[in-house]
Amino acid sequence: MRRRIMVLVGATTSLVLIAFLVPLALLLRTVADDRAVQAATVEAQSLSSLVGTADRTTLALAVQQLDATSPDAVTMFLADGSVLGTAAERTPLVQLGTLGTSGSGEVEGGREIVFAVRDQAGGAGVIRAFVPDSELGRGVPGAWLLLGALGVGLLALSLAVADRLARSLVRSATDLAAVSHRLARGELAARADPTAPAELGVVAEALNGLATRIAELLREERETVADLAHRVRTPLTALRLDAEALAEQHEAARISTGVDAVQRAVTQAIEQARRRGSGPGAGRTGCDAAAVVRERVAFWAVLAEDTDRETAVDIAPGPLPVALGAADLGACVDALLGNVFAHTPDGTSFVVRLAPRSEGGALLVVSDAGPGLPDGAAVRRGASGADSTGLGLDIARRSAQQAGGRLDLGRSAHGGLQVVMELGGPQAPA
Repeated sequence: MRRRIMVLVGATTSLVLIAFLVPLALLLRTVADDRAVQAATVEAQSLSSLVGTADRTTLALAVQQLDATSPDAVTMFLADGSVLGTAAERTPLVQLGTLGTSGSGEVEGGREIVFAVRDQAGGAGVIRAFVPDSELGRGVPGAWLLLGALGVGLLALSLAVADRLARSLVRSATDLAAVSHRLARGELAARADPTAPAELGVVAEALNGLATRIAELLREERETVADLAHRVRTPLTALRLDAEALAEQHEAARISTGVDAVQRAVTQAIEQARRRGSGPGAGRTGCDAAAVVRERVAFWAVLAEDTDRETAVDIAPGPLPVALGAADLGACVDALLGNVFAHTPDGTSFVVRLAPRSEGGALLVVSDAGPGLPDGAAVRRGASGADSTGLGLDIARRSAQQAGGRLDLGRSAHGGLQVVMELGGPQAPA
């Protein structure tokens, strides 16, 4: 943008300078030419009055004196054929002057001016003044050089002003881009300078208004999520009381454990909703993946035993630090194992493996011997092949991306679904 502005201003200024300086240079050349011709004419006319009044000696002395002091060559052709002053040929214009006609014209090396005169005896004479090209253009090169310097100076000044203006515009545009990038990273407090030049200031005000509206919408969303999560606590409390009233202590303890897990999930949802929009990296923590996965697998092992599912667990000894919080990683493991229980029949075996990555982080693999995903199915938020929300795999995918990894789906060795979740180390970009 800066370069384009300078090119535009430079081209415009150059055109204006050419349109102004070229005619002025030609005018100076014409003025110098006219000045030299007029000076030669006056000198020649000063001799015309002496031709009819002065004697030969006086006339020769006057011509010699004028010829010595004038930059022009002055010659007088008398009626008797004698020539006074600078020797010169009888050009056609001189011959025309002997016939009584005065005039001027271009000749090789300059311009000649001829005056027809009469001597004391009435004979026809001619006074010729020759102005060389050097005299016709005297002072013109210096004037042209001055005009050129003036043009270059004006062009440099216009480019300097254009550069300053372009810098201001580019700086304002760059600031707008920087603010938009900060907003994209979640820094909702970022604001653009509304005092930017011209239309950029209007764009800055619009961007500030958009940022304010986004912050308001996110705040409303956080409060709505927190309110909805809080409402779940009432039925959970009632469910806990019902579980404690069961006669079977084993069943009561199992149901209470499930209620506690749901209670923790609700609390985490509220806290996460409160943290959202607090800026980049807000609430971002790490955890030991081995401990979290081992704890969640132990939780699901009870249900696996009740549904006759054979479970194979291979968890590398910890610690395995990853760039994902314990609550988020636990939710991912619950989502992956929950899919196994929800979308495969009872008795379907599954495998859970957790291994370290060479570049840091961990690799979590959950595979089963079920029917697998239908051909062409993809992980899309809200899309499900069964009666579910369709959010489980999408939650795991987004969590993996936040941890600097990714989520891949494939077919397991037993023909079922295999989910590979890569998690980056604590310093991996989120």
